[in-house]
Amino acid sequence: MPKLKAIDVVYANWCPHCVPTAVEPMKKAAAALGVPIHLYDIDTQDEQRADELVEKYGDWSPDYLIPQIFVELDDGEIRHVLTGNPQGVFLTRKAVENLLNTELFRTPSSG
Repeated sequence: MPKLKAIDVVYANWCPHCVPTAVEPMKKAAAALGVPIHLYDIDTQDEQRADELVEKYGDWSPDYLIPQIFVELDDGEIRHVLTGNPQGVFLTRKAVENLLNTELFRTPSSG
């Protein structure tokens, strides 16, 4: 199975689904796994890269949902792994928790 090489998060600071719901757990996961995290705020100069990631790999529409989380794998694949749930922050939080419990995010010491 390919190994996680980096985490990419497309987000906005004003979005409660993003900050702290998705961004903070992804920062902690990246630190625990020893991989870089790339944060792309759609309201900054990062917007172009964010749009490119979402259009090529994610849930694209001209008015796309955030957050969107991608993983870069050591075999070169970029995989979309999460889009925030517009039905409630609690659903996005649960989706993030579920993502963090997948094999991709397990640290060597967690089994």
